[in-house]
Amino acid sequence: MSPTDILRFAPSPTGPLHLGNGFSALYSFAAAQRLGGRFLLRVEDIDQTRCRPEHEAAMLADLAWLGLRWQEPVRRQSEHLADYAKALATLADAGLSYPCFCTRKEIAREIAAAPAAPHGTHGPDGALYPGICRRLSSGEREDRIAAGAAYAIRLDSGLAAGRVGPGLHWHDQQLGRQALRPGLHGDVVLARKDTPTSYHLAVTVDDALQGITIVTRGADLFEATHVHRLLQALLGLPTPGYDHHRLLLDDKGARLAKRHGAVSLAQLRDEGRDPAELRRTLGFERMPYA
Repeated sequence: MSPTDILRFAPSPTGPLHLGNGFSALYSFAAAQRLGGRFLLRVEDIDQTRCRPEHEAAMLADLAWLGLRWQEPVRRQSEHLADYAKALATLADAGLSYPCFCTRKEIAREIAAAPAAPHGTHGPDGALYPGICRRLSSGEREDRIAAGAAYAIRLDSGLAAGRVGPGLHWHDQQLGRQALRPGLHGDVVLARKDTPTSYHLAVTVDDALQGITIVTRGADLFEATHVHRLLQALLGLPTPGYDHHRLLLDDKGARLAKRHGAVSLAQLRDEGRDPAELRRTLGFERMPYA
């Protein structure tokens, strides 16, 4: 580690931040302070169907109330679509991506019709895409695009694995050296018609452009790092260190989530909760706040 370390917190403005988000933000901020590094805030607002300016404003207010200070300017993904388009073009020019015309129903039907579930057809998030459109010829793809068919862009993970070769790895501060598993998530989506970049592609490009040296985030994103390390290799981007922290759980043992009604930071603030006491409760009592 060095005084030039750069860390970040990168929430999506899709609703109120909850206590688990606050823990993650404090974890990154505390690490940056401990290392004498810089702390950045990134707003991951690519999904314009769910992200709202009012959610972002509330999110920034919650983080400031919690005691966080970040270096300006805040990077908003919606303002950097050209960066993701450039990365997509690089992968396409290298023959490492392809258009996928399948609907979710068609994919589910194909998976259900498979005679068996051979080893390797499931990833951390369930059944992998069965490669329906990967088998289309270039002519068939061109004809469908010319006809106006909607499509997503997928990474050809098999070709990508062959391109980068064996031996790639990444390092997690909790679990040590991790050998890359390029096919773990299969042919992941890189972009859709209504969303010009995926989380995987955008976060990989953003971390490189912002010079992030240590990625701190929840343990639920541990397996996603295999995709990001693969994309880094394919795009010639640097590989940061990783630190996947523990998740806050509810009384039933499930991780806190907006969709499950986790208590929000705004609610705690409205109730008059002392942010210093809240920081101590979450384990950050020794943080030297400005």
